[in-house]
Amino acid sequence: MYCGNQPVFICQKDVPQISEPDGRQITENSNCSADDADADADADDASVLQTDLGPQPLTISKARKLLSWYTLAQNGNMSAGNNNTALHPLWVRCDMSDPARTTWFGAETVCVGHKVSGVKLYSVTCKGSTVDKSAFITLDELKQEHKKRHHPSSVSVQCGSARFNLFGSTVVENTMIESQSSVTVDFKWSHVESILETPPLSSTATLNIKVASGDMRSPMFEMYRELQFLQVCTLADGLRTGETEWMEPLESISAVNLTKAYLQGVCFLNTKPKTETDTPIFNSLLERGELDFVEQLWVRMRKSVTSCQDIGDCLKLVIDALRYGDIKPWIHRDSSSSLSKLILQSYHQQIEHVSLTGVIPVHMLLEMGLDKMRKDYINYLIGEELTTLNHLCYYLSTEVDLQQQVIRLRKLHHLLEIIVTCGTFLGLPYDRQFLLTQSCLQHYKTHPYDEEHEFKLQMKPALISHFYQSEQPVLWGAEVSSGHGPREVRTSLQLSDRPMVDHVIFETDYPNETVNGDSEDPAFFSTMVCCSLVNFA
Repeated sequence: MYCGNQPVFICQKDVPQISEPDGRQITENSNCSADDADADADADDASVLQTDLGPQPLTISKARKLLSWYTLAQNGNMSAGNNNTALHPLWVRCDMSDPARTTWFGAETVCVGHKVSGVKLYSVTCKGSTVDKSAFITLDELKQEHKKRHHPSSVSVQCGSARFNLFGSTVVENTMIESQSSVTVDFKWSHVESILETPPLSSTATLNIKVASGDMRSPMFEMYRELQFLQVCTLADGLRTGETEWMEPLESISAVNLTKAYLQGVCFLNTKPKTETDTPIFNSLLERGELDFVEQLWVRMRKSVTSCQDIGDCLKLVIDALRYGDIKPWIHRDSSSSLSKLILQSYHQQIEHVSLTGVIPVHMLLEMGLDKMRKDYINYLIGEELTTLNHLCYYLSTEVDLQQQVIRLRKLHHLLEIIVTCGTFLGLPYDRQFLLTQSCLQHYKTHPYDEEHEFKLQMKPALISHFYQSEQPVLWGAEVSSGHGPREVRTSLQLSDRPMVDHVIFETDYPNETVNGDSEDPAFFSTMVCCSLVNFA
């Protein structure tokens, strides 16, 4: 709405509130006429009350009156005082009751230096969805609408914009497969030739990437399940008291029996066993080399433990085997878990006593998982040359407590979900993946974990042209403008697959049921934004 990042006033209809005896506020349904109210006076209260009606619009006449007051308040020539301080922009929700079907009126000040010299007045009009492209305004008509309001000596070339969905929810055999992940691309270009034209390859393109962990289509899904178990382990006190439930085991054999069988098969120092329970990383997208003794033990335990007692019993078996010299397992040189340190001590027959009581066994298992998963992620990122160890120091630090280590590992996992999703499903080239990796690493050093955050990535349209050139946009726009600086005025058209306002209900004979890949023409809602400049004498 052209207001940038500055604060705005939004005016809408006040919905009356009534209080229940317990003090809770309930929104009154004020959509009944006087006759309806009389007829339903004895109806049950539940039929009259609603918890949330959403934003409600004002009538067109009231909205116009508010804009008049705003304009008068800003006009120094009409004010008794000399206080001509610019107000924040004002936007008023409207009920579409006029012939133009206006949904918003807006106003913002125009300043020369520190003095208010005028006001820009906006109107937003909307039409319900239609598949009839002849019902849309043409580019010539858009330019004429602009000239009618502003009478410019010249109108700038139209600017085009479009948004396409590249990845997200899909329909397979008439069944919607929902996804919390989405990758869209925004295009901007000049020299628009026609309504709904495909963005040219000379456009600027920006990917908007939002990826949620846990999508079963992701090559990272198995790693996500492993991370889930790790997060459960951080709730050690709850697990011990029974307030937190363990995840359903993936193995039918008990954890203790799996551990016994594993210990019996372990060879002596410098042997590196590979067993059938070794799981490929990222479903063989990039399989890590051999897992050491502790990592293979983690793989078995995280699939089978169902209690803190299980963890304690398994670790006791391992520590006893180390103490009596039954096993001399191989581990990675940089392993940092408590169990790895005991294994190093066993090489010199000097194992310190470990009390496997309280939450200690869970913390030991947590360290094993953190150690293993960090190596998994390092292996992928370094192996693909997407970063260096120096850039991963924040995520790999063991100087913070275990809970903070899990939080940072979760951030690293989300980063890989983003990179792998874009690399696998969009086929991004190396240089784009590298830039995206650096952007994510920098973001998560200073921001909390947030799957709703949209990461941005500049792209050359040619790299993704096969994804969008045969598809329909979810948003398409054209804009004409004249003037310069604060006196620039614009007139724009937006076509979208869903309404761009939330306070009115659109009546339409053309519900948008089109899905990417269908042969039917999609339906679009039409939104037009016009601007008028009022100069103060």
